Amino acid sequence: MADRLGYSRFWVSEHHYTNTLAGSTPEVHIAYLGSQTQHIRLGSGGVMLPHYSALKVAENFRMLESLFPGRIDLGMGRAPGGDRLTAHTLNPSNTFSEQDFVEQLMDLQAYLRDDRVPETIHERVMAIPQAPPCPGCGC
Repeated sequence: MADRLGYSRFWVSEHHYTNTLAGSTPEVHIAYLGSQTQHIRLGSGGVMLPHYSALKVAENFRMLESLFPGRIDLGMGRAPGGDRLTAHTLNPSNTFSEQDFVEQLMDLQAYLRDDRVPETIHERVMAIPQAPPCPGCGC
């Protein structure tokens, strides 16, 4: 129905331990919305990167892009996405460091662009699936 009403874009957010917001798994919401629509662009209004590895985020969004070509947007964030205790529980090694976040963003871009940077992990590890281009992430 949203397609027929002319909607062109729908974004979902990531929040944890919050009963009043839609959910904690934007990639799951996007997959469901993609299966229910034909033309609407779907995106994350912020995957909270410090909770995850850059490789996992790249693979999730490459898979979404392969399922719904040309319709996926990836927005990133670094806020806790809930309270600090929950953020720590999601990733106990998260230091909430700006530099760590910058490094994660650089890793994510490298995985999404298939950069084979010599003498880094990107020389040996690539995000799968390989077929689709970088989802609408500005890289």
